Amino acid sequence: MLRNKKYVLDFSDLQYKQIRLPWKKKFMHVILWFAASVIVATIYGTFFENVFGSPKEKLLSQQIENLKLQYSLIGRELDNSVASLNSLRLSDDKRYRPILDMDSVPESYRKAGHGGVDRYRDLSGYQNSDMLISYKSKIDEIKSMATVQNESFKSITERSVEWKREIDHFPGISPVSVKFRLGDGLKWRTVHPVLGIGRMHNGQDFDVPYGTDVYATGNGSVIESGYNSGGFGNCIVIDHGYGFQTVYGHLSDIKVVKGQNVKRGDIIGISGSTGLSSGPHLHYQIEQFGAHKNPINFFNNDVSTEEYNEMIQAFESKSKLR
Repeated sequence: MLRNKKYVLDFSDLQYKQIRLPWKKKFMHVILWFAASVIVATIYGTFFENVFGSPKEKLLSQQIENLKLQYSLIGRELDNSVASLNSLRLSDDKRYRPILDMDSVPESYRKAGHGGVDRYRDLSGYQNSDMLISYKSKIDEIKSMATVQNESFKSITERSVEWKREIDHFPGISPVSVKFRLGDGLKWRTVHPVLGIGRMHNGQDFDVPYGTDVYATGNGSVIESGYNSGGFGNCIVIDHGYGFQTVYGHLSDIKVVKGQNVKRGDIIGISGSTGLSSGPHLHYQIEQFGAHKNPINFFNNDVSTEEYNEMIQAFESKSKLR
């Protein structure tokens, strides 16, 4: 207790007397002590924060690092997405479109712009603005690539449906079994076997006996069915669309009527020797946009009889399913 009190020697009576400060000085001492404490605490706090950082700053710093790590992982996923879209683009340009006889998507359309230079202005001015702008730009690039690729695949799908229909309508098989020998083809005949004069032979003859099944060589609609006064006798003409028509002449019997739709592999008639014919055979010709084509170039004559029969059976089964 004595330590908290101060005494002074009074020489008048040689006694120690306690020093009692006026209350104003006491108050000033308290104010000075408090101010000194605040100053010391401020200096200490500032030094500690500058050297070690505040807990709040540490927490925010850790959160920033976590976000940067997450953005880095997202960046890898974005790169993988770009690689996948480039792979789809390669398949688009090198596989699907060439097969379907489609032009490639113009490069200018694939790399269309995304607006002005201030497009990412709202992301500027931050500590990691470059990173944010880079990822946002890549996301926009992916969206653009995906949109173009989606539209491209839509057009490919539409074209593939039409292409499948075109293939089905293409006159692409032999009209009779391949076991039968080929007769005269597309050429100039110096002597017609019946007329005895020079005449162009615009198709391919098949040396088949009476009663041989004659098949439609592609899907189409019968536009002629009956006796042809031009020399083909009992004759069938099929319009396959896409500029193609096929003619089947000298038939002994006709199995279809005008206006009837037929499928590849359907039996449409029976071979014979009607019209200007010197014996039983099938006259078959192909026209494309009115021009005569060599039928030999439209079917594979190297398949075996068994393979041809299996093919016809497959066409018949497919036709029944429809």
